[in-house]
Amino acid sequence: MHTVDLGSFGVYVHWPFCAQKCPYCDFNSHVRPVLSGGRGGVDEARFLAAFERELTYTAQLTGPRTVGSIFFGGGTPSLMSPATVAAIIDRIAGLWTLDAHAEVTLEANPSSVEADRFRGYRAAGVNRVSLGVQSLRDEQLKRLGRLHSVADAKKALDIARATFERFTFDLIYARPGQSPVEWEVELGEALAMAGDHLSLYQLTIEPETPFAALHAAGKLVIPDADAALALYDLTQGLTAAAGLPAYEISNHARPGQESRHNLVYWRYGLYGGVGPGAHGRVSTSGQRHATVAEKNPERWAALVEAQGHGLVELTPLDRDEQADEMLLMGLRLAEGLDLDRLAAIGGVRPSDAAIDHLTALGMIERLSRADNACSVGPSLDRTDGNSDHITGCLSPRTGASADWADVACAPAKACASEAARPPVIRAVGSGRFVLNEIVRQLSASFEPVR
Repeated sequence: MHTVDLGSFGVYVHWPFCAQKCPYCDFNSHVRPVLSGGRGGVDEARFLAAFERELTYTAQLTGPRTVGSIFFGGGTPSLMSPATVAAIIDRIAGLWTLDAHAEVTLEANPSSVEADRFRGYRAAGVNRVSLGVQSLRDEQLKRLGRLHSVADAKKALDIARATFERFTFDLIYARPGQSPVEWEVELGEALAMAGDHLSLYQLTIEPETPFAALHAAGKLVIPDADAALALYDLTQGLTAAAGLPAYEISNHARPGQESRHNLVYWRYGLYGGVGPGAHGRVSTSGQRHATVAEKNPERWAALVEAQGHGLVELTPLDRDEQADEMLLMGLRLAEGLDLDRLAAIGGVRPSDAAIDHLTALGMIERLSRADNACSVGPSLDRTDGNSDHITGCLSPRTGASADWADVACAPAKACASEAARPPVIRAVGSGRFVLNEIVRQLSASFEPVR
């Protein structure tokens, strides 16, 4: 499997439109039905022009980059025409250097999957598709507000398998009344249909959603913390036995088949976000910035037409903010968070006392760097945006995609011997369920490092 250059970054494209809003969803998604007489709906040509213009502005912010991944998320990107997808990919390739082996993912709902349409996406440059299956039980799909059936999902998976180099699909578990036995059977069916990647999310009640109102009224009861943890542990055992171990809390893959784009987020890389409500992390003028676009699709398009972009926030992040973000992202990964890289980016390190306390509670563990190899490669984290060669330690823990885990460690000779306290930490056991509290305690213990 091709390994992406460390200097590459990702581009996220947000298509905000859906055929129907799901009751559990808090993503920035909007329904624009076609009214009688053909009025309403989505002006795809207008939004394509806005995407192209905002991409141009983003490229001006980032300067020259190598794009290692593109992700079309939403909303429902499979409602876009293949021609629109092709035009966006072409614009990205014209603004930056597109890696010859770049991962290009498109999210799709099974209800909008057609063989000809998928072949059109493949011809446009999409090489990985992510299907929002969510359940393999028809009655559960209805409760989740999904428009497709289990038969539709299986047909879509067959088309995806035949069309794309790589595919994945999502399931939601810990649903109301779901027992471990029921989930074990359903997950077994999913694993029999899976390729090299699978995303398994526990149902969460998000604020200001229809499910939140039902939950508050006592009309929607989800498994309590102990039951949810039992379902999680069952999930880890079944997926590992099937050869798809977790590489992130909710994501499972065969070694080397991890989502490269999502690893950019979790390893605290840089990525441009375009489209209504999209977020990004870009390095401009020697400083990492957070970007946020206007959420409302029509207001976003109007902003782009007026000023060349739809951003409502372009915020410089200080080192403390970067350290907190990196801590939260990195602890989601099975490979853990390298504290030397955290120190290089944020200038801080959690105190040994805080780490020892959480370790004693069984919430986190230390990992040795004994198996790591010293290497020289371009840094992902240079705030000046350059990819000059520095000495670093590269983690082998994720197989072929390990080059994304650049560790900006101190002198090269430090890699040659095992440190007294292993410098990698990761969440384990019930700690994976209380990450926010772990991050709070570790962040509160930060000590400056040289």
